[in-house]
Amino acid sequence: MKDINSEIAYKFIRKRILDGKYPPGYPLMTEDLAKVTGVSRTPVRDALRQLETDGLVSIRPNRGARVKQVDLNEFREMCELRLALETYAAGLAARNRTPVELQEMRACLARMQECTDRLLASKEEPQEVLEKLLIEDIRFHVAIISSAKNRLLKKEVLRLHVINRVVAGPMPGRADQEVGKGKNRRAAIQKCHDAIYHAIERGDVQAARATMEEHIQDIIDNFIKVMAQTEAPLDERTLSEEELSYLT
Repeated sequence: MKDINSEIAYKFIRKRILDGKYPPGYPLMTEDLAKVTGVSRTPVRDALRQLETDGLVSIRPNRGARVKQVDLNEFREMCELRLALETYAAGLAARNRTPVELQEMRACLARMQECTDRLLASKEEPQEVLEKLLIEDIRFHVAIISSAKNRLLKKEVLRLHVINRVVAGPMPGRADQEVGKGKNRRAAIQKCHDAIYHAIERGDVQAARATMEEHIQDIIDNFIKVMAQTEAPLDERTLSEEELSYLT
């Protein structure tokens, strides 16, 4: 998508989707988007087609474009694909990581440990600490994916993260699911991150894959459990998460 107006429309619509201003199922009217972005309808159509390729938009003949929405089964399939790719990436990271990349992982772990300690010591859970923990968690996983040295794999994993985030949206219990529900679980997740790092550090491909698989599967199981127990359908949920740096 080389046209500058198409790029303007693409970035505008994508940001609105990730910010939750355009939730799953939201109709994306070409004429309205052209007015709000200040470009003509042709660049908007180009942007919508690119967003469809990204997996964020659905376009149907005679029905127009809408923000992507999926059912539980399709969401589960995407999670399973993410599980396979991130598990494989951890093995590649154990083989291909550099000292600089290991240093980045250690820095993320240290910041996550600091946040976890603060949460374990507090009777309440300060929102800013939870948000920082989530960001550092993501940075840790991105550092691992980057150290795998597989550009296509990294691109697909990040694409799945974006789609998962948009189509699911926050639900009751999602924050607990993402950072660990209860103090024991928070400590367990930190321990799991440590195990993943140490396996990568010593170059143990099998251990890196096994620990990452256990970690991601646990996250997915809890996420899907929350989704299955939520009465509202996916198209009634909205997003409110802060857009994280690696998803821009």
